[in-house]
Formats: sequence, structure tokens, C-alpha cells
Amino acid sequence: MKVLTHTSMTRPGILLLDPELSDLSSHYRQFSPWSQTQILTQNKNGMINRIQCSVSKRIYAPVTLSPTESVTTQSSKKAGHTRIYEFLQRLGIVPDVLDGMELPASISVMRERVDFLHKLGLMIEDINNYPFVLGCSVQKNMIPVLDYLGKLGVRKLTLTEFLHQYPQVLRSSIVVDLQPVVKYLLGMDIQPNDIPRVLERYPEVLAFKLEGTMSTSVAYLVGIGVTSREIGVVLTRYPDILGMRVGRVIKPFVEFLGSIGIPRLAVARLIERRPHILGFRLEEQVKPNVDILLEYGVRSESLASVIALYPEIVGIELKPKLLSQRSLFSSSLDMDHEDFGRVVEKMPQVVSVTQASVLKHIDFLKDWGFSLEQVQKMVTGCPQLLALNLDIMKMSFNYYQREMCRDLDDLVAFPAFFTYGLESTIKPRYCFVAKKGLKWSLAWLLNCTNEKFEERMSYDSIDVQEMEMEPSFDMKSLFEPRRDESASEDDDRDDEYL
Repeated sequence: MKVLTHTSMTRPGILLLDPELSDLSSHYRQFSPWSQTQILTQNKNGMINRIQCSVSKRIYAPVTLSPTESVTTQSSKKAGHTRIYEFLQRLGIVPDVLDGMELPASISVMRERVDFLHKLGLMIEDINNYPFVLGCSVQKNMIPVLDYLGKLGVRKLTLTEFLHQYPQVLRSSIVVDLQPVVKYLLGMDIQPNDIPRVLERYPEVLAFKLEGTMSTSVAYLVGIGVTSREIGVVLTRYPDILGMRVGRVIKPFVEFLGSIGIPRLAVARLIERRPHILGFRLEEQVKPNVDILLEYGVRSESLASVIALYPEIVGIELKPKLLSQRSLFSSSLDMDHEDFGRVVEKMPQVVSVTQASVLKHIDFLKDWGFSLEQVQKMVTGCPQLLALNLDIMKMSFNYYQREMCRDLDDLVAFPAFFTYGLESTIKPRYCFVAKKGLKWSLAWLLNCTNEKFEERMSYDSIDVQEMEMEPSFDMKSLFEPRRDESASEDDDRDDEYL
């Protein structure tokens, strides 16, 4: 702080003025001849304290504002606020909620703030949604925060949407509010390069308390079996989890999936692979969609596998899709309600296959010589046919006819033939059985692992039951972690979360 005096003496933090020499002399009370020097100090809020000083006796006595001066100051401040409010109202901003907030006395300063917010992409409507942003200094608050976000890697092209979602960030303290959250995210194994993506997807994370919702949601996920080393990946892909209440959102979702036959450990694997499913609203989306699946022919014992195969099915606008697909399958394949239910059970993604793709594959099979009844049976047995690449299907079919020389009925019995790789599986296995002169079915030849196939090659005869095997979904396949790490033990500790 500068120190001024009419003498050569200086004192840090103190302003010495001679009222007879200062241009501000009209603002100060005149004192007796023996006390003609005043000392003024300025506090953090910019308020000036005046002290009367007797140089000869070193006696200091504080001087307070008179009632008249106090009223004048309050009236001046009120008049300044009135001018600011009128200016904001002319722009369409509702300033009522700003009562009691420290605002600039100058309209030019307020105009600078509004213009700066406009440059950031915030419109009048956005400011009205969070008018407290007008209490932020451009130089002291907004620019430092934006610089910090930029250094973290938040992209300029996402900044407007970022501020739409969380304008409060402009009033945040970098040291007190922002840095601790970033440090916490890094501690959750979110990679430094992924921090800006997490913030862009879910800016509100910057408002959370470290020991509150964030820590309990992560602890619960680990408790049901989400592997610790996957937490960072899960949060990077769907950071909204950090704001979810365990007792209100996550736990009821997990328990509902358990009630229809999906074990908690399997749910944990689903969350690792599709963390966004936790964002599906249980009462408004998940439960109604389960009821709709039952209505359209899916059996209750198959619900678990349907959701495990295609978790998104419980979060989409399902009924119009099912209604449209059932009508399409009925008109093009003469498929009944029960068979349509089997199709959904085997490939729930069928609800999102386009009508053009369905019809193209049906016509393709007909062109190869299959009757409508055979095509209907093939699609019911292996609806994946409707999503395969037609060129690849054609190559497999040509090999089947020219090299394997088998009847179309075998393909009708085992349409999953088209789902196996021609070069990787079909050709090498066929060569083995052809050399041994074995009698075999397509199901026996293809529906097994390479290890199982090698074991079968040592048989002197073929097990009839093995020949009739059909591909099916095994819930146990979800129990394995995505990486080579054992899952956490299933320990009922989730009961402590409310």
C-alpha cells in the first residue's frame, strides 16, 4: 500500500494528508491548530478509516462518521444499486435475487461482465438461470478459472456447454474448490489425459464434496464386485456415477436386476462394460420395459439373459420398437407371437435392426432357394442372420454348396453356420472331418471351442446329444473380470448404504 505525506517521512500502510493541501480537504473535518495532520488507513473492503493525529504529542484518536455522513453513504450505495438494477432490467435480466450481493457501483463494470459472459456463449436466459454469476469479477474470478480449466485440457469448443451445465464454476475458488476435486479424480485412477473429458461430460462433479456422494458410490460399486482397477475406466466413461446416491439410485437398480435373475457379480460386469446403464431410471424406464418384454412374448426365465445380452433394452423407448418389429416379422415371415418372443430372447438387439436390413436378408435367403417357411425357421433359430454382412454370408454359402456339398435342410437346422468365420473355423474343421471320413452335423462341427473340437477328433464315434447342441447365452460368462484380476468377494456390505 502506498504511503503519502506532506513531509519526507513514510509509514507502510498509512496515508498522511494535510487537509489544507489535499484536493479531498472538503471531505474532512477541520481540527484545532495543534492537530493539522490526518492519518487514513484503508481496509480490505476499500473502506477508509480516519485518525486525528497530534504530531507533537503522538496522540491518536479515531474519528467516526457522523449520522449525516452515514446516511449519505448508504443513500449513495442504494442509488448505485438502483442504477445497476435498471441497467440489467433493460437487458432483460431479472436482478431481484441479487439483493445483498456486492455489486459494482459502475454500470461500465457491470456491462463488462455481461459482455464477457456473452463472449463465452451465455445468453440472457442463461444469466437469469444463475444471476449470481454477475457478482463475479472478470479479472479476479472468471479469467483465472477459465485459464485453470484450459490448462487441465478442457476444450474451447465445449466451454459454452460446460458453462450451461455448471455456471457456478465461474464463482469457484481454484485452490479451495477445483483443485481438490481434480486430485480426487486422479486418485480414482482416472488418467490425467482423461480428466478434461470427465469434466466436459459431467461439469457438476466440481461441486461435490469429496467425502460425500462420490466416495460412497465408488465404495458401493467395489463392494458388489466392480474390480478396483476398472473404477477409473468406469468413471471416465460415465462420470455421472459420482453424483448418484447409492440408496436412491444405484442399490435399487442392482437389487432389481438381481430380482429377475442377474447375480450381483454379473451386474458388476455389466456396469464395467456399460456403465451408462446406471443412468436408466428404474421406475420410469427399467421396470416398464421389463413388463413390455413380457407382453411381447419374452419368457420371465429369459429376462436375465435378454438384459445381459443387450442392457440398453431397458433404457430405450421400447414399446414402439417392439410393436413395429412384430408387425414387420408377422407380415414378411408370417411369424406368430410366440416365435417373435424367441427371436427377442436370442437377439434382443433385433428391436433396433432397420426394416430395410430385415427385408434385404429375407430376400437374400429366398434367392438362395430357401422357402418362406424355411427362412422363418432359420430366423427364429438364429436371428443374428438379419445383422450379418451379406457378402460374407454369400462366400460361406458358396463354400457350403461347392465344397461341403450338403443339403439346404442342414442350414435350416443350424442357421448359426453363417455366424462362424469361413477361413478361421469352417474350412479347417471341415478338412479335419473330411479326412477322417466322419458323419457329422453342422452343430457338432461348429458349436464348440477349438479345444473341444480337438477332443472330438479323438472320438471313435459321435455323441448324438452333442450333435443337437444349440448356441445359447451362459450367464457365467459375465462372472469373469474384464482383465486378469479376480473380482471382489460378494460380501453383503452394501446394506450399510442408505
